[in-house]
Amino acid sequence: MPAYEGAVLLITSFSCWTAKALNPDCAPGANFDLSVWELQLPIGSTGDPETISSSSLEGCSGFENFSYFFTESGDGALVMKVPGSPASSGCVTTTNSLHCRTELRETNPSSWSPNAATNRMIVELAVETPDDSSRGTVIGQIHIDDSISSKPVCELYYNSDGDISIGVEQTLSGGDEVFTSLGNVPVGTTFTYELEYSSGLLKVAINGNFQTLDTFELDAPDSYFKVGNYNQGSSASDIHVFSITVEH
Repeated sequence: MPAYEGAVLLITSFSCWTAKALNPDCAPGANFDLSVWELQLPIGSTGDPETISSSSLEGCSGFENFSYFFTESGDGALVMKVPGSPASSGCVTTTNSLHCRTELRETNPSSWSPNAATNRMIVELAVETPDDSSRGTVIGQIHIDDSISSKPVCELYYNSDGDISIGVEQTLSGGDEVFTSLGNVPVGTTFTYELEYSSGLLKVAINGNFQTLDTFELDAPDSYFKVGNYNQGSSASDIHVFSITVEH
């Protein structure tokens, strides 16, 4: 069984950081700076999911797919949906994964050194429908540069009970994540998370409550951020994103 650290807390405080007003009449590219991201969808060819470039995502008339990636008509949130697993829905995965995703991958920069002074991602979101896996949907990642490993540094999970945990790989070869419980936010409730890998230290916060995490034998590999809906189960999942900020 995977190792778990830390206690479960009910998160009641909120970060003071807030998002700009969102325009429900525009594609997500008008409400979010998508110039530094590319989008992977759960459709396409087996082992080769459809990928949308940053230039196609940008602007009020930028890319939308009303099944998977679109602006919510009421509050302007970025909606990211996954229909389930390949077996349950016919969705498409990458060659290195068994799971489908609607997920943004940082492309500018395409990777960065964790020893730099600032590498931080701040996301405000609500998980409207987590998948049915025990740990739940992955809503954020720090991923090792693809030229080094196909594994993440860490993955942030949210399950159907509202429990949030983070798994950190111990080695570049992966398959040995150590999990830390980060608390509970009721399903459908808006919250903020932060992932930071700066000055050689890996940190995570839920609504401003920071923890520093052990990175074991990873030795600060070049990395990049991912944010979205990386489904780990067989049922559909749905997240609504209100802001994304990346700082380097």
